[in-house]
Amino acid sequence: MDKYKTVSGEATSEFTEKKSRFISHVRPVSAEGEALEYIEKIKKQYWDARHNVYAYIIGNNSELQRYSDDGEPQGTGGIPMLEVLRGEHLTNTVAVVTRYFGGTLLGTGGLVRAYTRGAKDGIAAAGIITQILYTKIKVVVDYTLSGKVQYAILQGNYRLEDTIYTDNVCFITLVEQSEKDRFISEMTDLTGGKAQIVIGEDTWKKERNK
Repeated sequence: MDKYKTVSGEATSEFTEKKSRFISHVRPVSAEGEALEYIEKIKKQYWDARHNVYAYIIGNNSELQRYSDDGEPQGTGGIPMLEVLRGEHLTNTVAVVTRYFGGTLLGTGGLVRAYTRGAKDGIAAAGIITQILYTKIKVVVDYTLSGKVQYAILQGNYRLEDTIYTDNVCFITLVEQSEKDRFISEMTDLTGGKAQIVIGEDTWKKERNK
């Protein structure tokens, strides 16, 4: 996996429906153990709440998907929240919605709507980002080739991190891992094989979704 969507960080939100108080919590996670620890933390923090309903999706292909209604009628809490995560194409994300019962029954449809809203509100509060795996690549050329190399980098789907001027010009570029081979071929063809290309480390960068 070299690109995936998740939330930008931990966030909370809250609303009241027919005197029941719903508190949403979301955060990014990297493994199931981390998700379970977060769920337990919320349960301890809101130990006196009637329900702590949760859902999470983890994995390169969103292969790990879990949920719990935590005492609510089957299918009224965890699955609606999981559907919200799926609908936003999120992975490595956990959502917990805490409910303090207000004394008025919401009915099956009301519960589904409330937990759906809880998940959506929590995600909105956090904001969605795309995590992208980049490879750092140095392209070293002489000054006669630097202009068209710089133009190609800036016009392409690449991130120019720095330019170092010495006896030659070194362009430090971040390239999406899936585009690495294409970038190397492009730089080689553009310079007639005269570019010195150095492959560096991989690094994750996040970009906030609009």
